[in-house]
Amino acid sequence: MKLSNKLLWISILYFAEGLPYGFVYDVLPVYFRQHNVSLKEIGFMFLLTLPWAIKVFWAPLIDRFGQRKAWVSACCVVMSLVAISVPLFDAANPTMVLWALLLGLTIASATQDIAIDAYTIGLVSRGEEGIANGFRFTTYRLALMLGGGGTMFLVRPLGWTWVFIVVGLAFLALAFTAWLTPPVQVVHQSARQWAQHFRAFLTRPGSIAIFAFIFTYRISDLVMGPMVKPFWVDRGMSTEEIGTISTIFGVVMGVLGALAGGWLTSRIGIFHGLWVLGLAQAASNLGYAAVAQFDLGRPYLYGSSLFESFTAGLGSAAFLAFLMRICDKDQAATQYALLSALFGLTRFAGGWSGQAVEQFGYAGFFTLTALLGLVSYALLPWVRRWVGNGNGLGRREAGAAVGQGETGTIAGRSDSGHGAPAPASLR
Repeated sequence: MKLSNKLLWISILYFAEGLPYGFVYDVLPVYFRQHNVSLKEIGFMFLLTLPWAIKVFWAPLIDRFGQRKAWVSACCVVMSLVAISVPLFDAANPTMVLWALLLGLTIASATQDIAIDAYTIGLVSRGEEGIANGFRFTTYRLALMLGGGGTMFLVRPLGWTWVFIVVGLAFLALAFTAWLTPPVQVVHQSARQWAQHFRAFLTRPGSIAIFAFIFTYRISDLVMGPMVKPFWVDRGMSTEEIGTISTIFGVVMGVLGALAGGWLTSRIGIFHGLWVLGLAQAASNLGYAAVAQFDLGRPYLYGSSLFESFTAGLGSAAFLAFLMRICDKDQAATQYALLSALFGLTRFAGGWSGQAVEQFGYAGFFTLTALLGLVSYALLPWVRRWVGNGNGLGRREAGAAVGQGETGTIAGRSDSGHGAPAPASLR
């Protein structure tokens, strides 16, 4: 299949992946609050997002049963039925049945994420990971905006009932489209083979260092994140400025960064992409540090914000390509879900950010986050052994990674020739 066709299908699927996130995070809280639901109950809606955090626990089902596209289509149908059903309930007095339905929607969305990530890994060939992740990031963010903020523009002319019907029909259209995606080969293993294969992946030489790298690579951005908006407020910026520059233009710059990062990663290889783009990602925090330290004005703050968003996109493209590369196609659902869950744990480090600002000030805090971004560089030698200098798997490491079980595979590349190539899900 031509790369252009692959990118088309990847774009469609990641649009489907992003749509329910915007719906749950942006639409539902507004809907219930406009119907006078208490803040306490709306706060409990956070529990609806739990499936996205724990999806790794049922990811093996996608590896062992069915086709990827069948899972995606089925999940889209479930989300469609839930969305269309929501107006049938009294929004002012949400019952446990309604909450259970919405939980079913997020479970279906999380399951869809697993299948889409696995499908993409199976579809993309070695060396195409970078550009694929640029398109993946772009369409995901577009769906996030349309499913969230974009949907808000439909409420006044259509009313809430028709908004949910439109969203439901969108999910139904995506279910049909997903069914038309070209099939990718899926090898269903027995439980014993699957367990041996997964154990080989977890115990591959250097795995602990690789998992530590995944945890720390984007820590500079994720630790800084919770304090960016407070910094704007404390600098006297208006809500309009924050929304326009930091949010809207920030998303645009992030998308441009992801496309550029994807292209560069495809050109120079994943290993070089990780350390070159990772440096830019960490160094961009110093722009905020300079604004805070030298009391620079609005143009410098705007520039620092846009540059930070752009470099975050750069680093994300290389990082997601790396995650895809080290997964085996035959266990892509489970392995990628595990790695993305490990990466997701990094967000908890942001809980320390407020205390750090109080202790070091904004300038010291932003500088410290930039330095945190360099921690992962100590682990690059292990990364090189897993992915090679460019697009290839290091021969020595590959030989050391051969499993001894019945599957006869390398953790990350199978003897059948369907090894893992080069977002998550973004998330």
